[in-house]
Amino acid sequence: MRMTQSPERRIRASQIPRRVVAGVVEKSGLILAARRGPGEKLEGKWEFPGGKIEPGETPEQSLAREFFEEFGVTIRVLGFIASSTFEYKHEPIELLAYRAELVGGDFVLTVHDEIRWVEPSKLCELDFASADIPLLDAIVFGDRHV
Repeated sequence: MRMTQSPERRIRASQIPRRVVAGVVEKSGLILAARRGPGEKLEGKWEFPGGKIEPGETPEQSLAREFFEEFGVTIRVLGFIASSTFEYKHEPIELLAYRAELVGGDFVLTVHDEIRWVEPSKLCELDFASADIPLLDAIVFGDRHV
């Protein structure tokens, strides 16, 4: 089942979105999904974890840093999947998704309150953050035009 953009607002052409990265980590055919914890923006929503790109960072460097900061794990970024733009109430974003593999470490949750390893075909059963929803088609069906 293909997903569609949620009814929240799309970005207006005059706005410059903040660039954010997301990691699609696969292990034994399952994809990592993380749920935003209490008190966090988008609390209770599932996402492909990542975060904001800091000045001077490449998206790949940012993604590796965010996984270490938020989970205490090391990843290797493998390649770009797709991007999604969306205007949340707090700011517009451009979400860049990358395939990644887990290299080492044990997950310690700081920003999220739960992680799950999910079959790709079952990802759409989770309540994903709006910007992540278009990425589901790219992940499940290989559609780069989201």
